[in-house]
Amino acid sequence: MPAFVLVLTSAVGLVVGSPGAGPADAASPCTGRPARTIGFATGELRVYRSRSYACVLAVAKKPGRRRQMSVQLQARGGAPVTDSGKYTKQAGPVTVHALNRCVRAAGSIEGKTASTGWILC
Repeated sequence: MPAFVLVLTSAVGLVVGSPGAGPADAASPCTGRPARTIGFATGELRVYRSRSYACVLAVAKKPGRRRQMSVQLQARGGAPVTDSGKYTKQAGPVTVHALNRCVRAAGSIEGKTASTGWILC
């Protein structure tokens, strides 16, 4: 029995601690498929879409120091949902129910902004 536990622990260590895994391999905090990415001077606005929901993130080009970031997502006919504060890497995720509804998204990092207008209709 101890040999089995040792093998299982070793296998898990290989998967979790693989040196080839980088930041690009990390999963998004939003579910669904990428629907739109809009680059701007200080980052990217990333919009994701699943069957019933839309999700958005504002991701900094150069993560590290804390700075003002915000992201907003609104489904047509609904109130906007916002995440705002001083973050090191990203603002969001923000998710809204968007089954059969258009959405619009906006993001800001250090005063530079991006927005989509009505999309995913």
